[in-house]
Amino acid sequence: MSDDVLRSIVAENAPRVRRYAIGALVAVVLVLIGVLVGVQWFRPVPSPVFRSAVSTSVRLPGSPPVLPWPTTGSSALSVEGAGSLGHKGSTDPVPIASVTKVMTAYVVLRDYPLASGAAGPAIPVTAATMAAYQTGLATQQSVVRVTAGETLTELEALEGLLVASGNDIATLLADWDASSIPAFVAKMNSTARSLGLDSTRFDDPSGLDPGSVSTAVDLIRLGEAAMAIPAFDRIVAMGEVILPFAGLIYNFDSDLGQNGMVGIKTGSDSAAGGCFLFEAQKTVDDSNVTLVGAVLGQETVSPITAALDAADVLVTAAFAAVGEFAPVPPGSPVGRIVASWGSSVPVMAPKSPTVVGWAGLAVAVQVHVGALPPAISSGTRIGVLEVHLGGQRIDVVLRASRRLPGPSAIWRLTRL
Repeated sequence: MSDDVLRSIVAENAPRVRRYAIGALVAVVLVLIGVLVGVQWFRPVPSPVFRSAVSTSVRLPGSPPVLPWPTTGSSALSVEGAGSLGHKGSTDPVPIASVTKVMTAYVVLRDYPLASGAAGPAIPVTAATMAAYQTGLATQQSVVRVTAGETLTELEALEGLLVASGNDIATLLADWDASSIPAFVAKMNSTARSLGLDSTRFDDPSGLDPGSVSTAVDLIRLGEAAMAIPAFDRIVAMGEVILPFAGLIYNFDSDLGQNGMVGIKTGSDSAAGGCFLFEAQKTVDDSNVTLVGAVLGQETVSPITAALDAADVLVTAAFAAVGEFAPVPPGSPVGRIVASWGSSVPVMAPKSPTVVGWAGLAVAVQVHVGALPPAISSGTRIGVLEVHLGGQRIDVVLRASRRLPGPSAIWRLTRL
């Protein structure tokens, strides 16, 4: 075949070849576009993320309370499970007189627990106890009448210690528990260290020695530990007791039963002034509120009365200030779910958590959210809001307030 014929054939079929080539190219391009569209469309959609709108520390709404602190001495007040309402006066350790007996009773009950309704073992009145009784009578100390050869049950001895405030009974219990006063005092100081009472030291089991010192803040911690023992709690709530030889004796705590007062211990002497470690309980906004406080160093003509009156005023004001508060206002969003395609929805707490506290109190808040699904419906569980305050912890489930709109077709096809 000649070259002319070949050129003629090629020229004649060139348009057809070009059409086939263009068609094949278009087909390849369409296939590639289809593959790309398919890949883009069926690529996994990235999960949305949660963005919190809540600080890790939230202050309860309102102005902080101003409490009527005593103008002399030192004092402190705390709400169990919430924290300190504050303190006033010096933070240096001071003599605490018979409030010392709280630690004496705590050590004894830790070593020899008393079950509900139990009287405990019999404790003989020793010569040392009789000597303490005679010395106490001669120097006008607070003592409980005892006789040689007498025995007291552990319960009776603790009643004589905490209700009647007998210095001689402190000697009796210390000798019985540790065989000697120095050994028992060593136990008291070891226990103080274990409770974190860094500003507290004891030189005797009764508080007659001015070397037995503490602070209002330390005493609150001691009071909370002692009141956690049911037998101690029951005894200090007694307005009066009848002891074998002493007969009927009234509690020095005349605040008992008033304004929620349930104890704990008074004390008074020339070195310490009037002292009162106390606990009060009341239902506030459907929550049980427990106050523990201490008033020390009240120097007046009637020091115990001054300490009792100061505590009563503090408790009245504190109960008025304490209540249930919502750290996160009802209906307010705690954050948002945000998707990469631009959609977002608020996250809400279906119910508002409440804590027992007071205005201005700082509350720790944490939001825990795990991996979120790409599709989120209205009411989907998003995570948990944790509210922490002292011993309180409240968990509230967080949910999406509405459905999260999905990505548009254009976004799916054009995303990088």
